[in-house]
Amino acid sequence: MIVLVDDESRENEGDLACAAEMITPEMVNFMARFGRGLICVPMASDRADALALHPQASENTALHGTAFTVTVDAATGVTTGISAADRARTIRILADPAAKAADLVRPGHISPLRARPGGALVRAGQTEGAVDLCRIAKLQPAAVVCEIMNDDGTMARRDDLVKFCQAHKLKMFSVADVIRHRLRSEKLIRRAVEVDIDLEAGCFRLIAYSSVVDPE
Repeated sequence: MIVLVDDESRENEGDLACAAEMITPEMVNFMARFGRGLICVPMASDRADALALHPQASENTALHGTAFTVTVDAATGVTTGISAADRARTIRILADPAAKAADLVRPGHISPLRARPGGALVRAGQTEGAVDLCRIAKLQPAAVVCEIMNDDGTMARRDDLVKFCQAHKLKMFSVADVIRHRLRSEKLIRRAVEVDIDLEAGCFRLIAYSSVVDPE
């Protein structure tokens, strides 16, 4: 588990974050007890489609466009859905590539979030940053995040988050760190089309490339 922060000019907040497939009841309890925010599951949009996780609102007017879907619980193996064990089970189902829409009931106690295709290079938020980190770690593209609040109910800012990490022995990373890593390590264009063209001046080969981040 880490603390993932966004830019100070954006939300200027920190989230507890981990890979969804690695979640345990103890980790859920830690998030609920010390993070105090809403526990959400950012995930790849194609995976959300496969699980029939439709947008929570037909028109997203949220300040930063956070893409909440309908809330869910596991269809089996849970009681009320709110306990740490119940929420951990629901989260593991969301991360399971073999899971189907019927494995979840709606509404529930877990809020999935749709990550934008292209990840943090397209939208520099914790939703995309957390999913990108899962991909970088070669895990399923689904994470768990929980906003960190101070004891008095205010949102923890950078100085608060540094103290939080020291108290709980956690590492802190920023979405900007994720973006820098991806720009350094990934090929962001691909060869899309290659054709030979015969002209009066001779035969030419035309090669077109497309962006992995923005296919348009």
